Amino acid sequence: MSHPPSATVRRTATTAAAVLLLAPLAACGTEGDDVAISVENCGDTVELDGAPERVVMLKSAAAVTLHRLDVLDRVVARAGVYPAEYYDADTLAAIEDVPLLTDRTDTSGHLQISREEVVAQTPDLVLGQTDTVTRDTLASNDVALVEEPAFCGSLDGDATFDDVYDQVRLYGEVFERADEADAYVAELEERVAAIEARVPADEDRSVAVLYPTVGGGVTYAYGRGSMSAPLVEAAGLENVFGDVADRVFEVSAEEIVARDPDVVILLRSDGDPAEVTEALTSLPGADALRAVQTDAVLPLLLNHAEPPTPLAVDGLERVVDFLEQTR
Repeated sequence: MSHPPSATVRRTATTAAAVLLLAPLAACGTEGDDVAISVENCGDTVELDGAPERVVMLKSAAAVTLHRLDVLDRVVARAGVYPAEYYDADTLAAIEDVPLLTDRTDTSGHLQISREEVVAQTPDLVLGQTDTVTRDTLASNDVALVEEPAFCGSLDGDATFDDVYDQVRLYGEVFERADEADAYVAELEERVAAIEARVPADEDRSVAVLYPTVGGGVTYAYGRGSMSAPLVEAAGLENVFGDVADRVFEVSAEEIVARDPDVVILLRSDGDPAEVTEALTSLPGADALRAVQTDAVLPLLLNHAEPPTPLAVDGLERVVDFLEQTR
């Protein structure tokens, strides 16, 4: 899933397993044997005989990190939508070299793929889950699965940029690229600091981060449990839904109008940004919003704000660029 509505729309307060995003490597066997890898993910311990060699990727969120760790060539198949706007030319070329099983989604953006289609690729690891492809459904085929913690409700407390760095390190553990992951985290930390330094001290605007349904339907808003919360805070903005601990939740047009943010960030999984803007402006009373009246509406691809991945750092840069243009 690469969109907000899900079986875990309400953020769950998980226990000890949620506190740990990753666990140290554990070696077993004799010299020359594969190293057993054990990580904590989404409330379960995921065990691998060694670094994965055949990966099926069901979501776009991990692609940038895999490429940066030089393991994207281990992805033997992918499914879902991979918008070119996320990637530089080199990363995009590497992704396009991976065979696409399907990009079928339902009207809410949920990937439509069967367990059998995934298992037929004989993977030793699946990245991302769907309604039909889960840790439980893959268990009989002895296939491991790793999901983004935000999408399974296992982040502990409010989201932060540390969640980005932890997930990069998790992939470093899984693929035995720990040093490369640490180096990448250091680069990301430097980028975030440099972007934050551009934010003026007197930035005091408010913001709402929304995911409207194109063509009419439910509108979702993002609270403190979403990666969008630390992103807009780093940009100097105050989230008008920051009083809600949930990652994502349904919200009415009346509530959006009542909170009247200065800026609106509109998330979308794919497609024309004009359509998601129209989905906002067509809401009852939307023409009274300050953000609409001042044209302070920024369409943004979902992974630029959700879940915690390096793409959120790109998202922060895009938001700060936009704020400079609308100041």
